[in-house]
Amino acid sequence: MTDPISELLDLQNNLKLTRGHCGDWRNQMRVDIRKPEGNGGRVTATLSGNYSIQCGANIYYMSLHDSAAYIHDFFKKLWIQQGGVFKGSVQQGIVPKNISPLTVYQSPPLAEIIRGINKFSNNVAARQLYLALGQSLGQSGNTEFVSLDQSNIALRQWLFSKRLSFPELVVENGSGLSRRERISAYHMGELLVAAFHSPVMPEFMASLAISSVDGTMRSRLRGSLVAGKAHMKTGTLNDVSAVAGYVLDHKDRRSVVVFLVNHPNASNARSAMDALIRWVYEKP
Repeated sequence: MTDPISELLDLQNNLKLTRGHCGDWRNQMRVDIRKPEGNGGRVTATLSGNYSIQCGANIYYMSLHDSAAYIHDFFKKLWIQQGGVFKGSVQQGIVPKNISPLTVYQSPPLAEIIRGINKFSNNVAARQLYLALGQSLGQSGNTEFVSLDQSNIALRQWLFSKRLSFPELVVENGSGLSRRERISAYHMGELLVAAFHSPVMPEFMASLAISSVDGTMRSRLRGSLVAGKAHMKTGTLNDVSAVAGYVLDHKDRRSVVVFLVNHPNASNARSAMDALIRWVYEKP
């Protein structure tokens, strides 16, 4: 099902339900997105592949419409549900300064936002947070606008302030959905070590998915001794699979683990990743 239900989306579910092990359900499923020209903004999303009943309910985030079409469709649906009639449209532009807002929405605390991003790999929210970096660190005199360039400057300044140097680092859009973004496994590990020694370590670690408990790690390492002992962030694209985070071993020592795979068979690397996590937990 889709949430919210949209009149601009045709969802065709061709998934084959199986009874096998859940595994990496995202890589077992294929999503084909089609947006024909001149179709009033309608999008067709076709799901195919296999999905195990062992996976239970999961959430797959997709950004399918431009902002104006999405807001119009969403607002109209909610307005009609309340008994109203809406025949207007969404106008894009700059709001005059003399107009008072009807209401003001206060953002949840940053720790809560990051928890939603890291637990469930919310790419759209990650991009929005990245865009906010430049504004929050005062990279522009005009705070009404933000840009990826501002965010990149803010990121580089933060790394410099922490005495971290990652020459190979590329952040293209902040969402993770990129073929250009990159960082070495060594420097990812160095970043995780720095995060562990930072004042906000408890909030950051609590945002990571816990092995066999929740988020994208909910179905991994079930029944093993490391269940509940690994706080990890997973990453998946076609030909890409990654996991990084912290593992508490059997002697209560915490280690950083980073495993990045770029290969046409990357989807088959999950067993090797889980084996590494188990080895770190069991090592003398």
